[in-house]
Amino acid sequence: MMQRSALSRRALLERESELAAVDEALAELTGLRPDGAEPHARPRGALLAVAGRPGIGKTTLLAEIRRRAAARGCAVLAARGGDQEQRVAFHVARQLLQPQFADAAEADLRDRLGSWYGIVGPALGLCAPTDGAPPDPQGLRDGLDWVLTHLAVLRAPMVLVLDDAHWADPESLRWLAAFAPRAEELPILVVVAYRPDELPDHAEPFRALPGRAGGRPLDLEPLSAAAVASLVRETLGTHADDAFCRECWAVTAGNPFETVELTAKVRDRGVTPTEDAAHLLRDLAAAVKGSGLVARLERLGTSTVRFAWACAVLGTEIHPHLAAAVAGLGHEEAADAADALRGARILTGVESLEFVHPLIATAVYRAIPPGVRVALHGQAAWCVVNDGRGAAAAARHLLETHPDGDPWVVQQLRAAAAETLRSGAPDAARRYLGRALREPPAFEDRATVLYELGSASLLTEPATTVNHLRAALEEPIAAPDLRHRIVYRLSQVLAHSDRLAEASDTLAREIKVTGDARVKLRMVAEQFMWDAFRADEPDHPSRSRRMARLADRLTGRDLTERYIIGLRTWDAVLRGEPAHVALHHAERALAGGLGWAEPDRGFEVPVLVALAFMYADRPGRTEELFAAGIADFERQGWRGAHLSFAYTLLAYVRYRRGRLAEAEDFVRAGLRLAERVGPGTPAHWYAVGILIEVLLARGRLAEAARIADDYCFGAPFPAAVVFPDAQTVYGELLLARGLTKEAAAELASAGRRLEPRGVRNPAWCPWQLHLARAEAREAPDRAMATAREAVARARQFGAPSAVGQALRLAAEVASGSTRVKLLEESVSHLERSPAAYELACALVALGTELRRTGRAREAAESLYRGLDTAVQCGADGLIVTARDELTAAGLRPRRLHSTETDALTARERRAADLAAEGRTETEIAREMSVDESVAIRLLSSVFRKLGTDSTGLRTVSRST
Repeated sequence: MMQRSALSRRALLERESELAAVDEALAELTGLRPDGAEPHARPRGALLAVAGRPGIGKTTLLAEIRRRAAARGCAVLAARGGDQEQRVAFHVARQLLQPQFADAAEADLRDRLGSWYGIVGPALGLCAPTDGAPPDPQGLRDGLDWVLTHLAVLRAPMVLVLDDAHWADPESLRWLAAFAPRAEELPILVVVAYRPDELPDHAEPFRALPGRAGGRPLDLEPLSAAAVASLVRETLGTHADDAFCRECWAVTAGNPFETVELTAKVRDRGVTPTEDAAHLLRDLAAAVKGSGLVARLERLGTSTVRFAWACAVLGTEIHPHLAAAVAGLGHEEAADAADALRGARILTGVESLEFVHPLIATAVYRAIPPGVRVALHGQAAWCVVNDGRGAAAAARHLLETHPDGDPWVVQQLRAAAAETLRSGAPDAARRYLGRALREPPAFEDRATVLYELGSASLLTEPATTVNHLRAALEEPIAAPDLRHRIVYRLSQVLAHSDRLAEASDTLAREIKVTGDARVKLRMVAEQFMWDAFRADEPDHPSRSRRMARLADRLTGRDLTERYIIGLRTWDAVLRGEPAHVALHHAERALAGGLGWAEPDRGFEVPVLVALAFMYADRPGRTEELFAAGIADFERQGWRGAHLSFAYTLLAYVRYRRGRLAEAEDFVRAGLRLAERVGPGTPAHWYAVGILIEVLLARGRLAEAARIADDYCFGAPFPAAVVFPDAQTVYGELLLARGLTKEAAAELASAGRRLEPRGVRNPAWCPWQLHLARAEAREAPDRAMATAREAVARARQFGAPSAVGQALRLAAEVASGSTRVKLLEESVSHLERSPAAYELACALVALGTELRRTGRAREAAESLYRGLDTAVQCGADGLIVTARDELTAAGLRPRRLHSTETDALTARERRAADLAAEGRTETEIAREMSVDESVAIRLLSSVFRKLGTDSTGLRTVSRST
């Protein structure tokens, strides 16, 4: 290693611009400039990408970056991709992070990693994987983000250096590519070097990462003839003449690695560096790489060649005793071979060996005859397992062997797949199991391997999972439990792929041939669940009756029974049975426990039970259950679709409580997570639909329409039932945009879809109420009849929020004194509910009607209460409406609400106070001792933040 460092220092020629970029990045990171100039106000990180062909000096430059970073007091994390380790999951991540925790005792490790211990610990090799469900890949990447961010803050400033990124494993590279843009927000400099022409598909994100040179990587160029001459004379002496040096440059094309190796060969051969010897350089240069290197290696003897081959197969961080075992050499013979290879400048190191340069490692590996290479990988796998390094370490070697029907190979690959899957690397597990299937396994084990392969593909390739699981069911299966697990998993992946009918049919076929009563009950429960989410279920009423009869007989003694009772709860909500009935069943379902992250179970039923409390006006209970469920997800490292659903539906709870700003924050977080899962998934439909509802409630119609366009929110709607109903939300959006005919068509279509299924609760889907509004102008009688029916259904359900909302919307299509009566009753119900936004809407609507009928005092009270409630909810559009009504009534202004003025600066608040008193811009400028242009800018900022204008502002009095 000392020899290699010396070479690195000599080879740093003509890299001034790159080193200047490095120094600038380090100065920004540490806040200290090397020239002693004024320090940076705020240290900040960055990303440096270094690109270049093999041997151009990337490793040398990175070594200098590490040296300079350490000299400035930076903590340095370093890793290197390896040609032979590309398929070892988290190989690079372990190199970077494992040394930071390797000396910690388990108790200390648990304390330092906190809730991430069981998620990132197995991936980094810090602890054994647990027996629970594996974390999803995104959850694991979030955990690695947390670990690296924590280290960056704790040990700031920090420099992370990754060499040969083109050979990094996919799991590590995907994580780092996603993390790297965040470097500017943290005290960390990320430096990545790679060969652009050798970037695999999984490394493609690095091409788009921002570099420091005008948005591009630092591209290393070959050395000039003058720089090569400097290198030659530094090694061979100043007497090397110009012609000799120029020929060195010609034969190496300015490649620093080849130049250094060539000069070393010239010195070793005792060649005089003059023009007369220049003709020898081409032959000497050929010996540095490719076939010339191989020929040089072969001259070292058979044992040495075999030892070099074993090292090439093992890759990086080569332990001499392991290489000796793979090569089949004794201790002394292997030591002699290692010495010979060090002397030939092929290997370096003592306790741990590595090749002097990756180019040499590649050349040696490719020189191994194919049959011998396969045999060496097989020998390496056996030696690795025999050395106690485990099946996962052996698996990459077994991938290179030929199938031979060896049960030991299948056993090792299955064990490796199980370990890597539980560590959060499903793609690696899938590769191992695919190879195990080709071995092939014993006839009686094929179904098991296919099941494991399908399970490994579940999160990344659901269509492939379906094929593997269906193939597993075609195999002879001796163990009934295995067949049942295959059926459960197959129905689950079909349902999550929006193929609910196939999921239900799969279970129906198995129910007919299953003899075990408890197994059959669980399959019935699973079928009930997927049918509940089918938008095209052919006979919902029949299923509902069967489920009700079954659930009423069950006691909830196990999870299957509680799932059925939970589904009975949800069915009661959808059908609009009295709310107390739904709550009764919800409490029964929860009595024995209903976890959100149960092994081999979905989270759908616990979510439905939690939502039943929300529709029945007990949102506090819903939020308690959601908090526990989200904690379950995070403990398991499930941060993809699971957490997206949780955040999105929690946003829906906040929306129905009238906490619109919080709802928007949660649903946007849920949408960001849904975008990780992929477009068009149920998680996307949930998030976009709820976001549109929230934006409409906040009075941001244009933004809601833009969101719908951006996410193609419209027909065709998903085959799965989503909350809120997507077609109804779309109809409501059309109605808000004034497209009443189009809205009526969509809402009527939603009704034709839901009515045959017995879905009649307007608390869950108010399609009738919005349809009545859409039809009011063209068919007022029909609209009123539709609204009355919706009100009757809401009264049957009995939740005050449902009744109040139905009465408020029915009032919109009523006329005369009926409208006031409906609104007064609506307010009465909503005052007893948690639906604050609905109450604000009803109060403002009632105040408006009372003003029109001449009941000024009552109108003022209702409008002021509506305004205050709207402000508390964050319903900006409703605030403007209430103020306009107050202005139209000529009512005395009142105070700005504190939550409105919180967003204003002191000067803006003063300007708002004066505007509320009716002062003109000129008077405000004079009062505040500022120019009139400044006053205008202050008022513009006030109007923008409060969502009003000067007329609306004057309906309120001075703010305290």
